[in-house]
Amino acid sequence: MSEKKLSIFERYLTIWVALCIAGGILLGKIAPEVATTLNDLSIHQVSIPIAVCLFFMMYPIMVKIDFAQVLKSAKTPKPVFLTLFINWAIKPFSMFAISYLFLGYLFRDYLPGTEILSNGEEVELWRSYIAGAILLGIAPCTAMVLMWGHLSKGNDGLTLVMVAINSLMMLALYGPLGGLLLNVNSMPVPWETMILSVSIYVALPLVAGYFSRKMVIKHKGIDWFNQRFLHWLTPVSIVALLTTLVLLFSFKGEVIVENPLTILWIAIPLLIQTLFIFAIGYFVLSRMFKLSYRDAAPVSLIGASNHFEVAIATAVILFGLSSGAALATVVGVLIEVPLMLLLVYLCKRTSHIFDNEQAI
Repeated sequence: MSEKKLSIFERYLTIWVALCIAGGILLGKIAPEVATTLNDLSIHQVSIPIAVCLFFMMYPIMVKIDFAQVLKSAKTPKPVFLTLFINWAIKPFSMFAISYLFLGYLFRDYLPGTEILSNGEEVELWRSYIAGAILLGIAPCTAMVLMWGHLSKGNDGLTLVMVAINSLMMLALYGPLGGLLLNVNSMPVPWETMILSVSIYVALPLVAGYFSRKMVIKHKGIDWFNQRFLHWLTPVSIVALLTTLVLLFSFKGEVIVENPLTILWIAIPLLIQTLFIFAIGYFVLSRMFKLSYRDAAPVSLIGASNHFEVAIATAVILFGLSSGAALATVVGVLIEVPLMLLLVYLCKRTSHIFDNEQAI
């Protein structure tokens, strides 16, 4: 079997994102009316062009999931329970606490100003950035974690099961958890919009992915689906993401130019949160539960990574394309790939601490 590798889009995602930042800022300076016009094409505060881009971000991810594997999870209850515990009982609250400590206290004086959200309400920028961090913290990764698990030589079958279960859990928990933590952060929570965002950006791609997967496999076979169909879809997802980012930064360019360190201040708590969750999952809980290395690696990597596509989509529809919350979710994209590759390397170098199985 050939070695699975990151595509050129995935390998250099951080570079593409950086180019989108530059391109978006330039677009905002040269032709600010372009992004504004596109964003104004909306129905019930949902931008149609952005909605199309965000759907095509999500669909290629959801179509990869084989939900038949969920039934097999009963054979491996410990790692499945552990990943659910980390993602839904620890991660959202640690993200809130860490982001509030840094953005709402330590770095607060470096994040001055207010902004007007899409609903017309005015909030402090630092609260908006925390809101973006919260949306990242309640979105466990269900896409690139398949690659992280594979590169770390983890249990690919178990990773698929955990991805499927977390996707289903998002349907039930993303809205309530997001609403709870955003309220604590004193951010407005339009519940109808929150439900709409989960429906559009999680449920709709999930349903479309499930039925189209069955149809394609039925008519073309599983080999054609894996080798041709998914190969074509992967860049579609990333191109849609990058297009959205260009539009986002065309709005936020002025803020970034005037406060160039803003991205750094946001990145620091996101970095600390990622390392903290990984350490808890990998070095503490996985060993406490006596998991094998091949199970411990994907469990910990799923907890450490974020489903930034869902976070970006939700931030845009809740608070607007030009919001600080949307900007904070993009910072999550910026640091995700290099940081996760570092954690994959760390997993492989420390696999010996799990006596029952080693990766190398």
